[in-house]
Amino acid sequence: EVQLQASGGGMVQAGGSLRLSCAASGLSFDDYDIGWFRRAPGKAREGVSYVNSNDGSPYYAQSVKGRFTIFRDNAEKTVTLQLNDLKPEDTAVYYCAADRRNWMGIERFIMASYTYWGQGTQVTVSS
Repeated sequence: EVQLQASGGGMVQAGGSLRLSCAASGLSFDDYDIGWFRRAPGKAREGVSYVNSNDGSPYYAQSVKGRFTIFRDNAEKTVTLQLNDLKPEDTAVYYCAADRRNWMGIERFIMASYTYWGQGTQVTVSS
């Protein structure tokens, strides 16, 4: 059974940092691209960041570029999303997802591109 376990959420003030982790089991982790999505209150889920399986190249949504960093550890089967300079608009439930189809371009940030999903972790940023 494939499982993705997202953790590391919490409450911080604007300008603060959090480190989210996505731990995978039940799949050949090296073969899977990992994406992070978030759903803010009253909004649709949106793609935030993505790391591919081939060379670990990171990709970011414009809204988080320069503030968030994604990296993977294949030995530990984890992907970390470092959130810096957090803003109140970053408040959301954050989800990690996995797929092995090596999406390109905008498909990396589309929910339908992913086969497996974690349960989400809450990030709350106060002003």
